Amino acid sequence: MEAASGFEPLNNGFADHCLSHLATPPVLPVETGIYTIDRVFDKRKLLMGSFMDGLAGSNKEVLAEFEKLICYRFTDLRLLQKALIHSSYAFEQAQAGQDNQVFEFIGDAVLDLVIGHQLCTRYPELKEGELTRFRASLVNESHLADMARKLELGRFLLLGKGEDSSNGRNKSSILSCAFEALIGAVFEDSDYATAAALVGRLFEESIEDKKENLLMADAKSRLQELLQEKYNEAPSYRLESEEGPSHRKQFSISVVFRDQIMGSGSASSKKEAEQRAAAAALKNIDNAD
Repeated sequence: MEAASGFEPLNNGFADHCLSHLATPPVLPVETGIYTIDRVFDKRKLLMGSFMDGLAGSNKEVLAEFEKLICYRFTDLRLLQKALIHSSYAFEQAQAGQDNQVFEFIGDAVLDLVIGHQLCTRYPELKEGELTRFRASLVNESHLADMARKLELGRFLLLGKGEDSSNGRNKSSILSCAFEALIGAVFEDSDYATAAALVGRLFEESIEDKKENLLMADAKSRLQELLQEKYNEAPSYRLESEEGPSHRKQFSISVVFRDQIMGSGSASSKKEAEQRAAAAALKNIDNAD
């Protein structure tokens, strides 16, 4: 995309004709001074439209390459182009507002809704707090930046010279925002169902991976909530063994409820071993049901 950094909007003469026409004031009464405001606004809109049309036109092949990476073809290629424009580039080109920030705002909302709905549908057994933490692990800056890297998104961004020279194409803050902008652009180009299908496909692997990590990290809380809700009692954890040298300890712990071992786990720390024991207990409970 670097070739586009010095881009000047294409001009076939039509834009100049329109601007010349707009610059010629009509013969109107003095009291209609509001026309001057409208005329200036229309002139600015035409300049912005010319900028985006020309940019998308000159980068058509590069944008088509990115469309293949995400397996989605835009009806309006200008929307994809805008999603890839960082504010630093728009500022250098004197095109205020012609960046991806609005699409970023839209994409953030779309991701929250789509991911939240998919998690509720796929894991109806999870409680609100667990669903909230699960979604947060998927839509935070770090994970969205990783998603962007998998799509090679940084390679297609238009950045200002300063951001580009300071490794901006790999900055998590820039990549995560650009990923949100991409989702926002797809939503604007199509509809909710299409955007949701794309998000579901892109996040499929991550949802499965993070589910295991989330359930492991939350196993103790889930087990305690389950037992207190059903029996009004909490489980206890018992150290079964401690092996190995001090710098490589291995702890084996069992979770006990009413003198019965519900599950056991081993790890290099007591806390992790307890989580593993609780996860094993939850799995045993599920299998029993």
